[in-house]
Amino acid sequence: MKRTASIFLAALALAIPVQGATTIVDNQPASWSKPIRPYRVVGNIYYVGSEGLSAWLISSSQGHVLLDSGPSAAGAKLIEANIQALGFKLSDVKVLINSHAHFDHAGGLAQLKADTGAKVWISRPDEPAVKKGQHFGDNDNGLTPFPAVKVDKAFGEGQKLKLGETTLVAHLTPGHTIGCTTWTTQVIDRGRPLNVTFNCSTSVAGNVLVGNKTYKNIVADYRATFAKLKALPTDVMLPSHEEQADLLAKRKKMLAGDVNAFVDPTEIARYATTSEEAFDKELARQESARKP
Repeated sequence: MKRTASIFLAALALAIPVQGATTIVDNQPASWSKPIRPYRVVGNIYYVGSEGLSAWLISSSQGHVLLDSGPSAAGAKLIEANIQALGFKLSDVKVLINSHAHFDHAGGLAQLKADTGAKVWISRPDEPAVKKGQHFGDNDNGLTPFPAVKVDKAFGEGQKLKLGETTLVAHLTPGHTIGCTTWTTQVIDRGRPLNVTFNCSTSVAGNVLVGNKTYKNIVADYRATFAKLKALPTDVMLPSHEEQADLLAKRKKMLAGDVNAFVDPTEIARYATTSEEAFDKELARQESARKP
């Protein structure tokens, strides 16, 4: 969790707003752009991201859903290459969804939309940020622009995305961004049903927690999110950053023959608890810093 926050903060610190900018960071963490062989995780879910930034392909007989885009057009191209390496057609990607409106997860949406023709679904609270191409809310690292993209469908809590035999459900888990979205689905893997959760990030990552003028409910939202994540039935937790669930280590175990490498019904509660502890510590620090 600490490594996730430090990597994100380091990247944001390098963000330089430029008029008409379509890229954000020149010196991103190397893992964010490092190619990795794509692979099937469980059921109809495939990892198609870079080594450090997740992107998930959820396949169906009627087309596919892609979750998250990488930080830029180059990141999108890496994802596209991975999709094709698995034998899927880009034209069969029908819907693009997003965990949250930060450049490292939304920066490639415009390129992916252009290349696939897919519809973009974004949570209603994050829609303005994605349409503008700019992070929303007071953050110590300032603005983090990314390529704006047309939103085809804005949605709220409980939205279902049905494509073929696949159904994804949106759970708004705000805090990290005002429209942070955790997606859930159920798959059949080796004859057993598994509840899969694509959890949105929960780190503070430079967010102003005390006196946030543009996102006044940020603290309450974080606390509600921690509680919601702990209550979500989850057999397989698939986050937006590799290190949040040690995906590389799990992949190594899978290659060694462990068919349950990604299955851990207790993981999301541990993740939420650890995130909450880090949040409480940062909140206390900011409160102390505001005292005269």
